[in-house]
Amino acid sequence: MAFGKGSRTDARRTSSSFCSTTTIVVFVALCLVGIWMMTSSIVNPLELYPLSSKSDVKDQVPETDSKDNSGGITEDLDKLVQKTQEKNPVKRNENTKDESDDTSKTQTYSDTNGKADEEKIQEGGDATLETHTGNFSDGDGKNMQQKLDEQDNNSEQNSKEAENNEQQEINTEKKSEEEEKSDGDTTQSEKNKGQIEEVEENGGKETGQKSDDNDAENWDKDQGSNEVFPSGAQSELLNETNTQNVAWSTQAAESKNEKEVQASASSKDQTVGYTWRLCNVTAGADYIPCLDNDEAIRKLRTTKHYEHRERHCPEEAPTCLVPLPDGYRRPIDWPKSREKIWYSNAPHTKLAVYKGNQNWVKVSGEYLTFPGGGTQFKHGALHYIDVIQQSMPDIAWGKKSRVVLDVGCGVASFGGYFFDRDVLTMSFAPKDEHEAQVQFALERGIPAVSAVMGTKRLPYPSKVFDVVHCARCRVPWHIEGGMLLLELNRLLRPGGYFVWSATPVYQKLPEDAGIWEAMSALMKSMCWKMVAKTKDTFNRVGLAIFRKPSDNKCYKKRMENNPPLCQESDDPDAAWNVPLQACMHKLPVDPNVRGSQWPEQWPLRLVKTPYWLNSSQVGVYGKPAPKDFKADYEHWKRVVSKSYLNGMGINWSHVRNVMDMRSVYGGFAAALRDMKVWVMNIVSIDSPDTLPIIYERGLFGMYHDWCESFSTYPRTYDLLHADHLFSKLKKRCKLLPVIAEVDRILRPEGKLIVRDNVETINEVDNMAKSLHWEIQMTYSKDHEGLLCVQKTVWRPNMS
Repeated sequence: MAFGKGSRTDARRTSSSFCSTTTIVVFVALCLVGIWMMTSSIVNPLELYPLSSKSDVKDQVPETDSKDNSGGITEDLDKLVQKTQEKNPVKRNENTKDESDDTSKTQTYSDTNGKADEEKIQEGGDATLETHTGNFSDGDGKNMQQKLDEQDNNSEQNSKEAENNEQQEINTEKKSEEEEKSDGDTTQSEKNKGQIEEVEENGGKETGQKSDDNDAENWDKDQGSNEVFPSGAQSELLNETNTQNVAWSTQAAESKNEKEVQASASSKDQTVGYTWRLCNVTAGADYIPCLDNDEAIRKLRTTKHYEHRERHCPEEAPTCLVPLPDGYRRPIDWPKSREKIWYSNAPHTKLAVYKGNQNWVKVSGEYLTFPGGGTQFKHGALHYIDVIQQSMPDIAWGKKSRVVLDVGCGVASFGGYFFDRDVLTMSFAPKDEHEAQVQFALERGIPAVSAVMGTKRLPYPSKVFDVVHCARCRVPWHIEGGMLLLELNRLLRPGGYFVWSATPVYQKLPEDAGIWEAMSALMKSMCWKMVAKTKDTFNRVGLAIFRKPSDNKCYKKRMENNPPLCQESDDPDAAWNVPLQACMHKLPVDPNVRGSQWPEQWPLRLVKTPYWLNSSQVGVYGKPAPKDFKADYEHWKRVVSKSYLNGMGINWSHVRNVMDMRSVYGGFAAALRDMKVWVMNIVSIDSPDTLPIIYERGLFGMYHDWCESFSTYPRTYDLLHADHLFSKLKKRCKLLPVIAEVDRILRPEGKLIVRDNVETINEVDNMAKSLHWEIQMTYSKDHEGLLCVQKTVWRPNMS
């Protein structure tokens, strides 16, 4: 018995000694590994900078006192990189070592190719969300739904692998608890002026890309100069003055019944749940809420003036999500997209049958192809465009004439090929029996909107288009006192041109001859002078060019006041839901008033302050208007070059259709001039009316109320930019339908960039996560924030 007891005692001692020895060995080994990893972090700091979580950053970054306001943010970021490297060397190397095995723990920056690694985000200690990038190429033979299925399978596999590494996670449990604690302590951080409150850069799973040493070095250099958010003098641009003091009134000045301010749906460290469902509508994947309101259309008393093609928005803005068409793929990049698009993205063939002989569109296997023709230019738009200039050299495409309005655009080949002449075209057509014509245009990467010339003014200011074009646009210009042609007169710049290519110009059939006679008489009474009439023998069509007067001399000489001049009280720039009137506005005679002079030639007009802005006018940001204009342009050039182009993981080769959802002077669009993109500038109806300034620069845009749906097809924009839009909208309408609208018009893999106050940023961030969007970046300082998110292919299940 004694022998047995002694044996057990010795065994315990031996076991205890062995455990102690093992513990010491493991501890020493971990220390050595830690030292080695810390050394590695110094060698390759590139991967670490964006890895820091919100809690890490809040505890690390002290206040900085930078003498150079323009460089304050970059200095903060440099110090942030160093602090993060010192704190998390082991974590970084674990991610580097095991990124192919345990992607649920991997966190890296979104690189300039738009590719990223997968990260698991824990917010407030109780809400966890995995983000995925879902990048894919045109030629991989897989559609969006297949990609989504693969992502779901990968997520399940990664979860199992994460369980196998549970023992390793225990070793860092204490550290994680400390991070969660600091993550919840945000109130005091908000009070520390000048301190970075939050930097969060999240990406999706790696797609197998390899970056060489030069790419890494270039990224590191670029990061040193990146300005993701303005500081000092630059941030003054974010502080707009009271609109009552601004020189320009708002489109919604007459609308006094604002809705109550919506209660905030989120707080700093809480994720609010949102329930999404698919839209159950007849239009399906092509749903445009304000154009597909069947209930409102059925109640119309008449459709004589195309009332059924006008906007009829639902009383309650929809909060449902539009489904994807079966087999949807990422659109083909520009400029190849001008010639062909995926059939599965816009599966409509009626137009190919109806207009195939006119070279509008053809079906070719898995593609829809666009030969570049139109009803009046079957053999190509470029030849037709050159014929116009040969007929009237003073038009001077891309120099004197920069912004064109194309009425009844079809598939917009006219505007699509105008890019070769440095001309920007606002194309529009109704959503009618010409199935999906505007959808085809946008899928091709050509600007277009769904609209009709019916009973209301078009949503553009007066005197802004250099040229208006109509090629068999099926508009009865001459009826009812020429009301529709008088709307073009409102939009056309004094001295601008109307190009009319239609059968009445060159055919002698009785109906055509009668229309030509009526049109000639109407244009003469409007003081429009025909300056050219020619035949295009190649396309076997004819066209006539008319010029609007640049002064009021002709109006005074008319024998009859028909069409009549508009009342002095009538504002020609009022364009939101304003009924058409059969009258003409007097032209400005004061040389300091907009419209009295032609703008500078392109591209000088882009950067030169409009002649009619003067120092007595107060700009949107409180400075004298000319200084305000210049400061805005410099601000956006700096932000775009130092942040948007390099620092936000945007692959600009995939970006073509861009919208600035709340443009002021068009500075954001102007800063993107050298990119192969076009920008639709939206001036909100409750913002100062600066849209004429945007047109004066040779850019374009339109008025809109974001409490309603926009007149475009789903999945038509690659990038949406919202600068302090959502916080202002919350005063008039609910934010949830607005985000649903953003989801509708943004393409899968498309980006949304939001600049707003921190409260609104958090609210949008929560909604984006509920939509399963990728959070590319969040950044905040001094109660102002920046958010970049990427839409995914996720759709809720059919209920």
